[in-house]
Amino acid sequence: MNNHREIIITLDAMGGDLGISAVVEGAYLASQKLSNIKYLFFGDEKQVLPLLKEKKISNISDLIHTSQIITNDIKPTLALKKFRDSSMYKAIESVKFKKSNALVSGGNTGALMVISSVIMRTINGINRPAIASMFPTKKSKTVMLDLGANIDCDVKNILDFAIMGNVFSKTVLGIKKPKIGLLNVGSEILKGNEIVQLSAKRLKKEKKINFYGFIEGNDIPNGIVDVVVTDGFTGNIALKIAEGTAELYTNYLKFSFKDSLYSKILYLMSLSILKSLWKKVNPSKYNGAMFLGLNGIVVKSHGRSDAEGFANAISVAHDLCINNFNEKI
Repeated sequence: MNNHREIIITLDAMGGDLGISAVVEGAYLASQKLSNIKYLFFGDEKQVLPLLKEKKISNISDLIHTSQIITNDIKPTLALKKFRDSSMYKAIESVKFKKSNALVSGGNTGALMVISSVIMRTINGINRPAIASMFPTKKSKTVMLDLGANIDCDVKNILDFAIMGNVFSKTVLGIKKPKIGLLNVGSEILKGNEIVQLSAKRLKKEKKINFYGFIEGNDIPNGIVDVVVTDGFTGNIALKIAEGTAELYTNYLKFSFKDSLYSKILYLMSLSILKSLWKKVNPSKYNGAMFLGLNGIVVKSHGRSDAEGFANAISVAHDLCINNFNEKI
């Protein structure tokens, strides 16, 4: 493995709710940590080029002008047919034709998945791509998939997700023998619908993975397993609940420290502890959902992600390239 080879990351400059500046700033932050990285930007030249010069990364960046933008309200099928000169479409093509090693976009998730799937196709043996991301736990990090790409899944899909999650955990997180858990409504053998039951029986037979068994939702933050496997319907709901709960408690904490003079004093006294806590749970640290199973590396940055979060998504794409993730699947 050559960790020093040049890695070219394609960036969809027009994707993301916070605009082009967050993308360029994120690229700059990532370049400060990754010395072997270069960028291929796709977007409006008049808007992107001045920012590249301002951040002084034009020397490690190429820019290709595109005339269209796929906004979040555009349906994926329409994006595929009518937006072929968009920053997203052209960015995906650049990975397909090996002009770059990976793509990072904060744009329309459905469009990104549909266009990527049509242009890149899936790895031989994988029926459908899956969205995977990392969650903080009491122990370290847990990989979870699928997070919304596949609403209805069969046993083969669940097996594919387990295999891809296993490789990801080994490759990116460095876990030698990841424990794979299947998300269910209970840990008992007889719990769950027919697909979950049949999937569990199939996973038990797969010698190349370390199948733990069923896990429940509350087992995820406890770090019981290293990889959580589920269908996209359940996975997306679990993801949104986790995000919403984290935001709720953050707001509770903010308001609690504003209640009185005494609470404000307590806030100042506990500031170092709160900063340490924020470093562990900061959403930007876990930004970067992977589209696993495609013939190319695609990382989806959260649409609302700031520059720090976008930089993390770039780092995830970089790690997948360096570790030859697709070849290992």
